[in-house]
Amino acid sequence: MEALNPTQRRIHQAAFRLFAAKGTSQVNILDLAQEAGVARGTIYSNVESMESLFEAVASHLAGEMHERVKKSFSTLSDPAQRLANGIRLFIRRAHEDSQWGAFIHKFAMSNSALREMFASQATTDLLSGLASGRYKFQQEQLLSVMTLISSSVLGSIFLVLEGHKTWRESGTDTAEFVLRALGVPPEEARALATMELPALPPLD
Repeated sequence: MEALNPTQRRIHQAAFRLFAAKGTSQVNILDLAQEAGVARGTIYSNVESMESLFEAVASHLAGEMHERVKKSFSTLSDPAQRLANGIRLFIRRAHEDSQWGAFIHKFAMSNSALREMFASQATTDLLSGLASGRYKFQQEQLLSVMTLISSSVLGSIFLVLEGHKTWRESGTDTAEFVLRALGVPPEEARALATMELPALPPLD
């Protein structure tokens, strides 16, 4: 991820908050300047367009979450445990940072960087689990399996953001049901979905 200078970081953080709250079409330069606490000229000199700013914010957010989840897997070899943990890490973060959750819920299906955040690590683990016999699906069904996982996680994030479920309830249920759908026996799926979840490691 390309490093930002302090002013750019401030603008990106302000844009992230505004996009999460309002969507992309309702944010203008004045809103952004006020939210970031900078002059409009500073925005113009650091932002090519709102569209490019959104892409940069989404790409940075996706890269950061992908790297932290990947780092948390460093001692895990079982693809089913990695998948269960990954699902719950996303849902827990949405609970801990509701603006992050709102951003993901709004844009994950429409933005390529955010889709890749969901897909890249999960694809590796799904293919590994398929090759080892851990999972039971046809390789040509991989895209459908990825859609099942990402849509289930986004639905669970919605339940958490709206207060219908706690992150533990929603995360456990989603991880369990996804693993069962992939062929993991029910009792084992439940056990994997309820194991102690590690903290998301910081990036160096």
